[in-house]
Amino acid sequence: MKIALINENSQAAKNQLIYETLKKVVEPMGHEVFNYGMYGADDKAQLTYVQNGILTAILINSGAADYVVTGCGTGEGAMLACNSFPGVLCGHIVDPSDAYMFSQINAGNAIALPFAKGFGWGAELNLEYIFEKLFQGEIGQGYPKERAIPEQRNKKILDQIKKVTYKDMVTILKEIDQELLKGAVSGERFKEYFFDNCKCEEIGDYIRSILE
Repeated sequence: MKIALINENSQAAKNQLIYETLKKVVEPMGHEVFNYGMYGADDKAQLTYVQNGILTAILINSGAADYVVTGCGTGEGAMLACNSFPGVLCGHIVDPSDAYMFSQINAGNAIALPFAKGFGWGAELNLEYIFEKLFQGEIGQGYPKERAIPEQRNKKILDQIKKVTYKDMVTILKEIDQELLKGAVSGERFKEYFFDNCKCEEIGDYIRSILE
């Protein structure tokens, strides 16, 4: 699985800690991590939590990433921004039990973490345990196990509803503020990571036109 990490400007200084912790946990599981930044508070390309949502949607809908780990100060803004787009099901995760139940019950493809609120002594341990529970085994297996069938049924219903209630991703990319979009895809390593992994030609072509 390709896992993307995205940090916004208020929490960019923690990017390396989050990245190293994520890699430590998931690479032995066979997953690959792509760090889309921000890499530090002084990065030329500044991301807001709204742009985190835009970038998350581009990566998920294009197939450039299978899963996105993002967040902001409280995690709430990034979660709301991600869920504003089709194809993205983002959970707000605070502790390892949140991670495990979101993975097993909701089977989402993105999480938003609080990187300021409660991020104190032992924060890196909490992150490590969250990532362990989030990516442990096959997602969507149900919790508790006797609830697996109705939970899987509800997930399929939600996926179908989202297809009806959202526009397609290319239309969204064309209609949102183009400078906001350009800012979201102007990170230092975006071109390298995205175009090497993008599976949707239409999304790829439009993003390429924005960056030219």
